[in-house]
Amino acid sequence: MGTSSSSTMVKVVGANGQISLGKQYAGRQVLVEEREPGVWLVRTATVVPDNERWLLYPQAADDLRRALDWAEANPPDDANVEQILTRLGDGEG
Repeated sequence: MGTSSSSTMVKVVGANGQISLGKQYAGRQVLVEEREPGVWLVRTATVVPDNERWLLYPQAADDLRRALDWAEANPPDDANVEQILTRLGDGEG
């Protein structure tokens, strides 16, 4: 965990309601927590969309690692393409 340093700076809220935090934060997502009226806590954050959250679970990481290991040990091969397509139903017709 990083060290904690604290600094205070004065910023002006512009006519459009925005505050500039500096170029080092450009493009970053932040959480803005209103602790009480006029008191805000602003923290950088990494937001994970709900439909990708499953990737953070250990079982998903294990499954993906096994799948990648299998794919590395079993390179693509065209030897049985017709047989595989027939078995999948794509080769019928």
